[in-house]
Amino acid sequence: MGDGILPGLVKGLATTARSLTRHTHTAEYPDVAPALPPRSRGVIALTEENCTSCMLCARECPDWCIYIDSHKEELPPTTPGGRARQRNVLDRFAIDFSLCMYCGICIEVCPFDALHWSPEFEYAEVDIRDLLHEKGRLGAWMATVPPPPALDPGSVDPAEVTAAAKPPRGAAGAAAGAPSTPARTRAERPATRPARVRPEETGE
Repeated sequence: MGDGILPGLVKGLATTARSLTRHTHTAEYPDVAPALPPRSRGVIALTEENCTSCMLCARECPDWCIYIDSHKEELPPTTPGGRARQRNVLDRFAIDFSLCMYCGICIEVCPFDALHWSPEFEYAEVDIRDLLHEKGRLGAWMATVPPPPALDPGSVDPAEVTAAAKPPRGAAGAAAGAPSTPARTRAERPATRPARVRPEETGE
């Protein structure tokens, strides 16, 4: 039995000796800040002016940790005789990060790009109730959100870019030097269609 222990002990000591000579990979946090990927899921930031209180994020959240309150505000008509419009005004937008599981569904379903991932993760609290972040604190995290990555040179341009590059209707021919036919006025147009003449009436 002693013959089996000795080789294993020697092998273990050899492994320990090799490890002592290698450079350590342990990051001494918090003295050394970790090098995180720019798209790390740290905290969810809010762009308040983009939020329309559509409640999609709150309904799709599997943890029900998003709380939204809003009220309707009537806007005067933009033209004389027009109808007044209504819009939702955001009163409260809060995320309880003690319940959040960082799945990112709320960010994916937001149709107006009001929610974004921030790589910041240092928001631990002594009291768990302080992990309920209101819209003021969520909006402050927007300063840490990295810009979107550049498009792949070989990818297709987004529909918004393609639509913006297209000239308006009627401008394509004018830009190419093609003569444009002016539209006839109502007075120049024939009042009625010409009557059809039968072949027997013409003698053919």
